[in-house]
Amino acid sequence: MSKKVAVIMGSNSDFPVVKSALTELKKYGVEFECRVMSAHRTPAEACEFATNAKANGFGTIICAAGMAAHLAGVVAGHTTLPVIAIPMKSSVLEGMDALLSSVMMPPGVPVATVGINGAKNAGILAVQMLAISDDELAQKLADEKVKMAEGVREKDTTLQVEIAEL
Repeated sequence: MSKKVAVIMGSNSDFPVVKSALTELKKYGVEFECRVMSAHRTPAEACEFATNAKANGFGTIICAAGMAAHLAGVVAGHTTLPVIAIPMKSSVLEGMDALLSSVMMPPGVPVATVGINGAKNAGILAVQMLAISDDELAQKLADEKVKMAEGVREKDTTLQVEIAEL
């Protein structure tokens, strides 16, 4: 059985976006735990969670945060597990502040970062990381790639019909 994925949000207001990561994890049958922790308001709790994550059966951690978006970096500083940041769009700078806070990590503290509000890709990336050592997950991902390709081919066929009717 694969390891679990931890999904941490800086605020419960991030949940509407983060849900798509949870949906992807469920789709692939990956167990997860989703929590609200703040790098600024509950730093000790976030650090303790990250420090103990590997021992608690997690294989990767997804962190969603907006504005200053230090959550992923703080978590990455307290674990050897891969950390994926979801920079959240905010009303202030449209998520650019969160994106830059997530990707501009110091050497030795890497954080994989998806696009602004890119929770679905964060979920898929977490599954891909776990699939490195889980052949069943790897096959599910390969099957999904085939379905996506078929969907694109169907759209192209529909487009070609519409073009021919011009």
